[in-house]
Amino acid sequence: MERPLDYLNKLAQNDWLIGYDSHQFNQIAQELYLELTQLSACGTPPKIILAEREPLRFLASFIAACAANCPVFLCNPDWGTQEWQQVFDLVQPDIILGMGNREWGIGNGNNYQCPIPNTSAPFDSAQGKSLSTSAPCPLIMIPTGGSSGEIKFAIHTWETLISSVQGFTEYFQLKRVNSFCVLPLYHVSGLMQFMRSFSTGGKLAILPFKTVESGEILNIKQSKFFISLVPTQLQRLLQNPELTEWLSQFNTVLLGGAPAWNELLEKARFHRIRLAPTYGMTETASQIATLKPDDFLSGKISSGQILPHAKVTIRNQQGQILNSNQIGSITIHAKSLALGYYPKTRENQTDFQVDDLGFLDEQGYLNIVGRNSDKIITGGENIYPAEIESAIQSTQMVADICVVGIPDKHWGQALTAIYIPKKSDTSALKIQTLLKDKLSKFKIPKYWISQQNLPRNSQGKINRQKLQQIATEFLQNSIT
Repeated sequence: MERPLDYLNKLAQNDWLIGYDSHQFNQIAQELYLELTQLSACGTPPKIILAEREPLRFLASFIAACAANCPVFLCNPDWGTQEWQQVFDLVQPDIILGMGNREWGIGNGNNYQCPIPNTSAPFDSAQGKSLSTSAPCPLIMIPTGGSSGEIKFAIHTWETLISSVQGFTEYFQLKRVNSFCVLPLYHVSGLMQFMRSFSTGGKLAILPFKTVESGEILNIKQSKFFISLVPTQLQRLLQNPELTEWLSQFNTVLLGGAPAWNELLEKARFHRIRLAPTYGMTETASQIATLKPDDFLSGKISSGQILPHAKVTIRNQQGQILNSNQIGSITIHAKSLALGYYPKTRENQTDFQVDDLGFLDEQGYLNIVGRNSDKIITGGENIYPAEIESAIQSTQMVADICVVGIPDKHWGQALTAIYIPKKSDTSALKIQTLLKDKLSKFKIPKYWISQQNLPRNSQGKINRQKLQQIATEFLQNSIT
């Protein structure tokens, strides 16, 4: 398997970065690589926080850090003071790339600053051993968990990320992957688009989503490219006829990051968008299941078949493997699995049990039912919000919706819908009337709370904890 440095050395003649200067990328990466190797020469490679806002500098710095075998932590430059404090306490970095000399007093006009001469390797308290920062396998820490308030870093390596690329290229039967990236590069969904293009000799186009939404698009042949979107981005592009036409020309439109609702999928199918709904997460280095566009256009609804580098089993509460079409907990076995959350590695490095519930059908297609932790028990019945939210979306009367369970002395939990009405005169009663033919009576929310916006992170994932708090306070005030 080729190492980051091997790729870096091949780059000089390859004009692969669309919209940016590939030679400048190579120059920045080579110069930083030399500086980092000099810093590493006297001991342990320095821990790097990477918060470059500019894409070319971010990617060049990422490759240089990996080639120099430095542990690198990918970070969102727009995190707030509280989040940054959390990160600094956890990471205790040696070098910070990006963020200029803003409020942290970091940096002096140079590309990097080395505030703490730290030579100790991070200790893995779970295993009683150090995470090796001097092994020929750089550690790549990718942030996750931001929507719940606590930032964690999934520990990946060059090998886990390349395993994901290999599974992807084998599944789609490609030698080279051309990617059009509108997602943040510090997030797994953006980073893996870079990894697929960079490691296969494909082309990478990068453009902020707001720029695309405004109609400024790069001159590329979409039929040769993959683009990745989250559901809210797809929804916004489909509201513009010109951008809908532009999107329909792509080879494949990967869709992930959050559950998509039926109305959105139907609209994409109507416009012949070559959509590929995916299932994956930061811990698996993006998707481990993907529905191919031809399956999607023919009417298939699922997260698709499992990619070659992964295996999925469905288990009951006792851990026994279930048969086809039986709902249970999802366990993932994959070469792309993260080693753990910094600084701890997982004891079981082969299997990863996730919070999601689902089933595999006879053809091996994965179907997601909902999250176990989101399950609401009302009157002894198990309810998964995703089903209710999808039914409410299909009424076409709401712009956004989230269903939560609020403690109730009679029912255990009372189903509560927090929604943004499409029109100011849309009443909850109108929506409830339309739901009577779609849902069982016990699945229709008892309480309805209208809001102007719902808290979502950059990937479109909703912050249920915050909404549960809003709903509880709202109902307490309305009762008193």
